[in-house]
Amino acid sequence: MTQSLLLLDSASLYFRAFFGMKDDVRAADGTPVNAVRGFLDFIARLVKDYEPAELVCCWDDDWRPDFRVAAIPSYKAHRVADGTLGEVVPDELEVQVPIIVDLLAALGIARIGVPGFEADDVIGTLATRATRPVVIVTGDRDLFQLVDDVRDVRVLYTAKGGVARGDVVDESYISEKYSIPGRAYADFAALRGDPSDGLPGVPGVGDKTAAALITEYGSLDGVRRAAERDDPAIRASIHAKVRTASSYLDVAPTVVRVVTDIDIPHVNIALPTQAADVEGLRALTERWNVRASVSRVLQVLGSSPAGETSDR
Repeated sequence: MTQSLLLLDSASLYFRAFFGMKDDVRAADGTPVNAVRGFLDFIARLVKDYEPAELVCCWDDDWRPDFRVAAIPSYKAHRVADGTLGEVVPDELEVQVPIIVDLLAALGIARIGVPGFEADDVIGTLATRATRPVVIVTGDRDLFQLVDDVRDVRVLYTAKGGVARGDVVDESYISEKYSIPGRAYADFAALRGDPSDGLPGVPGVGDKTAAALITEYGSLDGVRRAAERDDPAIRASIHAKVRTASSYLDVAPTVVRVVTDIDIPHVNIALPTQAADVEGLRALTERWNVRASVSRVLQVLGSSPAGETSDR
């Protein structure tokens, strides 16, 4: 089996861990650690299942970048915490995110975020540059736009089946699910919109109409050109709706399309075979009551269980 590059949409996974595991899992001082444990368990399962050569936990250094908000002010606006610029995150999850960061550093697992960009953009850039098969792990359909059968870029979609039983998304999956060409997801999403991200879409154009338009004309640009000339293959009322939404469609691609060429700092993304900081990891493991989860990660990395000395 050709070893892959495994790219994790970290926020998607630690949110899933937080809501999927009982919140009575706590450290000695009472700090909740259910998301920490769940996130580490996800890593252990994924490394075991996919045996990657490289692994990156991709991070939202900016979950709502200025360039996307400037294009469409409603972008993720409903997720903004009142009176702040931050995202609404449960307090008991927010306190766990720095713990995850510290544990990843001690384990030696690469974590990459870029100021001014979302994890999606980090994923898009790393996937585009990859010279090996890529598996993107996320519960976010936006990343379906990166699927590419020729370059062997797939998505493990965790929204329903989780890490263990998630859907493996390739171009045929997209075509079957949405009735569109396998690489047309971004244009399809721009047309129909996405309320979960505050994207209005074209009023009156839902999933079926958007799919029919993209299939008929091949791309968002093709749909817009057809609307301008009133192509008789599509109802005049639909063309009118597309033309009326021209201001939105001018900027929607800037928001919907993942950036694939950002500057990424040099980081060793090879899957580690042992912890980077044994003593630090031991201290974190004991402080946060995550011994079993850390041990599972170390076992799949080929290292000794947490808490043992490095020379045993």
